[in-house]
Amino acid sequence: MNKSNHTKPFVIGVAGGSGSGKSTVTREVLKSIGPNMAAVVMQDDYYLDQSHLSPPDRRKTNYDHPAAFDWALMVQHVQALCHGEAIEMPVYDFAADNRSSNTITVKHSPVIVIEGLFALYDADLRAMMSLKIFVDTAADVRFIRRLQRDMAERGRSAQSVINQYLETVRPMHKQFIEPTKRRADVILPHGANGPAVDIITTKVVSLICDLDRA
Repeated sequence: MNKSNHTKPFVIGVAGGSGSGKSTVTREVLKSIGPNMAAVVMQDDYYLDQSHLSPPDRRKTNYDHPAAFDWALMVQHVQALCHGEAIEMPVYDFAADNRSSNTITVKHSPVIVIEGLFALYDADLRAMMSLKIFVDTAADVRFIRRLQRDMAERGRSAQSVINQYLETVRPMHKQFIEPTKRRADVILPHGANGPAVDIITTKVVSLICDLDRA
């Protein structure tokens, strides 16, 4: 990892339930400042490696529980970005239920976006954040979006998605994700609604302009 001269980045945490609109918020931030000005750390890619498990056993993993994530690696990577270093972000293969052998090079940028279900869960991550956002969306909307995504992008059947939702997604959301709303600086009601996202992107653009003038 290469170090470079840098100012302290503006770190944004974007949390919320599955299908809440987190990715929409992240896309709008990137669109407002330019993709070269931001580094995006996707929590979905920090699920623990499961190479030691058989494919049937991997399917039994509760992906909606905090214990499914490699917190140590994620914290290490965000700290590295904050110190001006590039990282090799893991890539998770959801079709294989395991971490891929590929990685993505993420370079230090003035803005770092941490996006994920539990983006506001870990105290070490929160301590590095300049802005903590929780995207709050109705449960029925989130379920429909998850159903469509998992069938189209992850090769799941409708019944498997429904079973997973009832057995783990819904109870884990209530137990672990919903409470992190209290950690947020900003709560976006009704998902990634336009006016709220506009306020956030305007603030980020203003901060970037201040950095340019410094």
